[in-house]
Amino acid sequence: MDVRISGTHFPLETLGPGRRLGVWFQGCSLACAGCMSRHTWDARGGTHVSVSALLELWGEALERGAEGLTVSGGEPLQQPDALAGLLAGAAGLRDEAAGGSAAGAGAGAAGGIATADLLVYTGYEPTELTEAQAAALRYADAVVTGRFRVAEPTGLVWRGSANQRIRPRTPRGVARYAPHLERESTGARLQVVVDTGATVGLRLYGVPSRGELALLERRSKGAGVSLSDPSWRP
Repeated sequence: MDVRISGTHFPLETLGPGRRLGVWFQGCSLACAGCMSRHTWDARGGTHVSVSALLELWGEALERGAEGLTVSGGEPLQQPDALAGLLAGAAGLRDEAAGGSAAGAGAGAAGGIATADLLVYTGYEPTELTEAQAAALRYADAVVTGRFRVAEPTGLVWRGSANQRIRPRTPRGVARYAPHLERESTGARLQVVVDTGATVGLRLYGVPSRGELALLERRSKGAGVSLSDPSWRP
């Protein structure tokens, strides 16, 4: 099965607890005003990859100590079959790796893998989901739901607006996310990754606070660095 994605990154440290593999699906018709990821909207953009290739990345991330998988976008639920396959495969690999670690490396090594969670970001509310979309979330340990509303800023960790909710769905999800449901952000909300090449690029992962992206542009300009085609601008 193929899926169209915008990109992947490991280690991701600003969209869920711990060091995580991030996968961003391509395509979103919700088009929330103020979205920082407009480059993920076009369903014809991004790159086609196989779900099995993403699962290989997940297996490698687990070997490197990944504490979770975060799937965002774009809108993952607009490719429900691919999302279902990715989450089912990721859950299977995690459980297999946890069993192998328990047998070969002791309880300490198994503990981190065994608690690794699967988190999905969606702009949909639970009441809006089709049968196929709801089924796609079967293996998700937690889901962040709700449109981004630029006029409703929040300090809640891993959320962009006050209406968005973290919804644990499994015992693992409850264990990992119950302490964070009403927790305010205390650390960095954005993770900056520099791409070097013929043209230097910046990738920003996370949920910026209100005005943070504009401040980044001003500070960059003050330092003599101009940002061209930022994804948060129309």
